[in-house]
Amino acid sequence: MAWSFVENLPTDLLRILPVSERLPLDASTFLAYILPACLSYYAAALLVILPGTRMLRIALWPLVALLAFRASVYVDFSGGDPTQAFLNLNIALAMFCFTIRTLEWTFLKNPLKRHLRPACSSPSIFTDALDLSTNVRGVGWNWSKSDLFPPDTRPRSRLWFTAYVLFSAWYNSVLCGAFHLATQAFSPETFTVLSGGTIFDTTLPPLIQYLRSTIIAVFVAAGIYTVMQMLYDIATLIGVVVFWQDPAQWPPAFNQPWKADSLRDFWGRRWHQMFRRTFGVLGGWPLRITFGRVGYVLGSFLGSGMFHNIVVAMLNQNVEWWCMLLSFEMMAVGIILEDVFTQMTGRKVGGWIGRVWTMTWLLLWGSIIIDGFARAGMIASSTVLDTACPLKEIAEHYGTVLDSWLRECAR
Repeated sequence: MAWSFVENLPTDLLRILPVSERLPLDASTFLAYILPACLSYYAAALLVILPGTRMLRIALWPLVALLAFRASVYVDFSGGDPTQAFLNLNIALAMFCFTIRTLEWTFLKNPLKRHLRPACSSPSIFTDALDLSTNVRGVGWNWSKSDLFPPDTRPRSRLWFTAYVLFSAWYNSVLCGAFHLATQAFSPETFTVLSGGTIFDTTLPPLIQYLRSTIIAVFVAAGIYTVMQMLYDIATLIGVVVFWQDPAQWPPAFNQPWKADSLRDFWGRRWHQMFRRTFGVLGGWPLRITFGRVGYVLGSFLGSGMFHNIVVAMLNQNVEWWCMLLSFEMMAVGIILEDVFTQMTGRKVGGWIGRVWTMTWLLLWGSIIIDGFARAGMIASSTVLDTACPLKEIAEHYGTVLDSWLRECAR
């Protein structure tokens, strides 16, 4: 009996509880589960900007990880509504970032330093720790690299900057709803049910099947882009308007990813870099020790695959692990192939040939990523962005028409 308990302990501890077994979010569960995880994370941020705290950070990290895990799997943020399961997913991803960021802070030898603060503000370790806790790209901190931030073409005036970001948030919310509705219209019997389903329709000829799955993958990718841009705009408004932060503390999240002319350009410069550090700590740094630069690339995308697998596992644990790990590792393989090409020819991948290569590789392996999301039921999630979308009827109509046209072509 005792051995059985020990043998099953890892499985029991790491089991992701279904929504029906979770505690509802209320004042008591917030105080018992969510607040302790946030306070321990904040305490770690406070310690890492103070000298001589390394042993305290090492002692604190297991507690941060445990509290973050509890908050991820024991509290239901969806209110019992399966279509709102993405809310539980968002919390799980946040807690995952808590764990990995504090793991990095645990082993730093020197304290982190902040060099960019709001105008007319006085230095404070408490506000610095709060900024560090929420500043995933390290804007204004000595651990980030400014060349990772896209050029900012938004208005310089605080008033016009705010107006621009407000319009951007609205605009991207409309597009996000439209792309989501159009995607669901391709296959309502599959993409509107929580059990999910594949984007590959095997009843169609291979060419039409993969053309259809590619269009769906593009729609979903566009939806991800617009929803992330919208959320970043909202966070920017809160920082600039509510907390009176300098707009320079909120550089653009994306850098026109559709203009990428190489995989390195896409993943390293044009796509958002919110979790770049997290993926590097999780997989890039350990593999770099053994395999050098190649190991860092492979390890970082391995970390990205693990991160995105959490997305799938939180929604549907029956979806295979390999779909995320393989797809993101192939992105790393593509970058390594570009490096080999450069070493052999002395030329960098670029130009229109580079764009064709980049989009082909992204769509090839990105379709498997999107298929994993679809089979997990992610596309079935519904938000106010769908119901309030002014383009609702247009998006649904043209999504249905496009799917019908593809099926007609298959006859």
